Amino acid sequence: MEFKHYSVLLNETIEELKIKPDGIYVDGTLGGGGHSEAILKQLTGTGRLIGIDQDEAAITAAGKRLEPFGDHVTILRDNYRNASARLKEIGVDKVDGIVLDLGVSSYQLDTAERGFSYNVDTGLDMRMDQRQTLTAREIVNTWSETEIFHMIRDYGEDRFAKNIAKHIVQEREKKPIETTFELNELIRASIPAKIRATGGHPSKRTFQAIRIACNRELDVLQESMDELIDLLNPGGRLCIITFHSLEDRIVKTAFKRNEDPCICPPEFPVCTCGRKSKGKVITRKPILPSERELEENSRSASAKLRVFEHI
Repeated sequence: MEFKHYSVLLNETIEELKIKPDGIYVDGTLGGGGHSEAILKQLTGTGRLIGIDQDEAAITAAGKRLEPFGDHVTILRDNYRNASARLKEIGVDKVDGIVLDLGVSSYQLDTAERGFSYNVDTGLDMRMDQRQTLTAREIVNTWSETEIFHMIRDYGEDRFAKNIAKHIVQEREKKPIETTFELNELIRASIPAKIRATGGHPSKRTFQAIRIACNRELDVLQESMDELIDLLNPGGRLCIITFHSLEDRIVKTAFKRNEDPCICPPEFPVCTCGRKSKGKVITRKPILPSERELEENSRSASAKLRVFEHI
């Protein structure tokens, strides 16, 4: 299957990066290479793009797409949380801009056997990096009822989390839960009919929660923010596109903390903690998709772009 991924907020992201033709840029979630291609089109001379992705299918597809740019592009198979170490390996200490598009790619959603979608009946997988051992099947069949409840409540923000967790554990005692549609049926049975009739697909929140847990998405984001900002040259920008409130909150909080890191009590006349600002938040409010983009790609509806500039 062709690797397809609509690059959400593409023009807005490229504009906010303030690309220098001879700069070094990192696309930490390479995907199909849409953002990377747009960056590379503006690079000349010693300009360079380093693309990082943990998904082998993305690496293959982006490699073909970006081949015409020759030595201007380097592709690494890894998670963006290891960006700093991997860049040092190839002799890069600082960069002029970083892009993260945290959405699941259209390819991942539409490739049945990957198990990301509740619309296709297939095995429970949901790994973004298929080298890892933890799968959605293992989470559903081995985690405790309390762990599953907390996962669905915290990562899926589903008010029926307790009931869904209970149904999952009851069912797996009879036999292992193997497929997406088996899981769909359990979730459906856990939610009142009146709510199911009006609240969109009943599995949406639980599938999101399992995917986040399986790939440690929020932990990775939280643990990477400060290091990504530290990778930037003065004037360098970090552009992050999020797709749900949990991600957006982490980005917003980290940007604010790096802009104003002082922990002195408000009554202190001068700062004594010695913490220095690393830069400024460019987007006081997130940049949202245009009406035209929403018409072209309904999956961009929840996208938000936030930007931080290093000083």
